[in-house]
Order: sequence, then structure tokens, then C-alpha cells
Amino acid sequence: MLIIDILTNSCPLILASVGSLFSEYAGILAIFTEGLISFSAFLMFLFTNLTSSKLIGFFLTIFTASLLTFAFSYIIEKTKANAFIAATALNLFFQGFSSCLSSIIFKTRGVLYSELFTFSTFEYKTTSILLTTILVILSILFLFKTKYGIYIRITGSDSEVLTAKGISASNCRMISWTLSALFASIAGILLSMKISSFVSNIASGRGWMALAAVYLGRKNTIRIVISILIFCIADYLSLYIQNFIPSIPSYLLLSMPYIVILLFASLERNQK
Repeated sequence: MLIIDILTNSCPLILASVGSLFSEYAGILAIFTEGLISFSAFLMFLFTNLTSSKLIGFFLTIFTASLLTFAFSYIIEKTKANAFIAATALNLFFQGFSSCLSSIIFKTRGVLYSELFTFSTFEYKTTSILLTTILVILSILFLFKTKYGIYIRITGSDSEVLTAKGISASNCRMISWTLSALFASIAGILLSMKISSFVSNIASGRGWMALAAVYLGRKNTIRIVISILIFCIADYLSLYIQNFIPSIPSYLLLSMPYIVILLFASLERNQK
């Protein structure tokens, strides 16, 4: 079904965007999202083949990606490094490291395919929609209904309030990055499941689009999801038009989703 296809294709981007929202609230935007998505897709392929289990590969990928990000955020907080520069460096590290490991372990930087790493369309779509729905709901409940979520939201706007109450703003920032990594890692896993393989730069700009969606949605989870769905609908329509009206220049159709989003952003801004 058309609706199911659009929802499924939007899932990785929704997860990456909602994950980035945690870090945005904490005042240290997860610029590493793009690289981590690709790195997590590689880890999913690697761990699934090493353990011969998709489920174990899934959890090992999430654990590894989250742990690495937490370790880096801990170092950044302790050394008082510039979070923006550090996150940019981390993004480059994740992108390069997956390619390097692929070359060392599998002797190629091209497409990685394995009999163990195959997913049916039903398996991919069901996993994507269920996971995304559950995680989006949990993220809303966490941010607005728990004290730890409130701490993260306060961290980026008024961290002195937390310090005055004896709560570590540094810990909140580390937790926010770890949560961002968790969501980005699942986004990467879903992308690798979609094609039942791993290709270099599998994120294809989704990490950057996720960061843009955070601002477009005004740091509101529902608005973020809506903006991404609008983009995915426009993207699907551009492909549909290209197939049935080949006379229209392809570059114009490829730009259609981005034009729609810009118009949507302009309308949103005028309504403020």
C-alpha cells in the first residue's frame, strides 16, 4: 500500500530527527548523526554475520554505537572541548571508520552482502513502523513526563538552574548525546535492513536532513514527524511523476521534495 510505503521510508529519518531533538534540547546538537547512521548500518551487518543472529546483531549495534558516543561525550565534557567542533570530528570519524573496517574485515569498500543478512519486505516494514511508533511515543513521554527529560530540556536553556539544585548539567548533556546515538543507530539499522546489505554512505544525507527537521519542527516532536512525512510524500510524488511523465527534467523532479519543504517552512514562519 502507498501509505505503508511512505510511512516505512520516513521511519529512519523520523528516528534520526527525534534522536537529534534530545541533543538540541541539551544545547549540543548531534552533528555526528549522519556518520553514525552509516556506521551503525555497518555494525549491524558485521555483528549479524559474526553471531549468525539478526536479533543479537541488532542489540550489539545499538549498544556499541551508544557506548562509543557516550565515551566521546564523556571526554568532551571532561576536557571542556568545543562541542560543535568535537561533534563534527566525531561525524567524520564514524564515516571514515566504517569504510576502514569494511576494507580490513571484508577486503572491500564496496557493497557488502551476505546470505545471513537478508530481510523480507514484510519483516522490514513491520519492524520499521512498530519501532518508530513506539520510540516516538516513548521520547515524548520521557521529555515531557519524567524529571530526567525535564532536566535535559532545561540544560540547553538554563543550566544554572540545574547547578543550583545540585544536578549535573554535564551528565544531562552526555545522556542527551547517548540517546541521540541510540535513535541514530536504529535509523542506520533500518536502512541496512531495507536493502539487505551495506553500502558506503548509506545515510545519503539523512543525518543532515534530520538536523534540519528539528529546526523546521520548532523542537516539537509532532511537528518534526509531520514535516518529515510531507518531505517523504513529495519525494514519492516526484518519483511517480518521473515514471509517467519522462519529459519533465529529472533534476527538477529531484528538487521537488526540497522545494515543498522550503514552502512549508515559509508558511510556518509566516504563521508565527
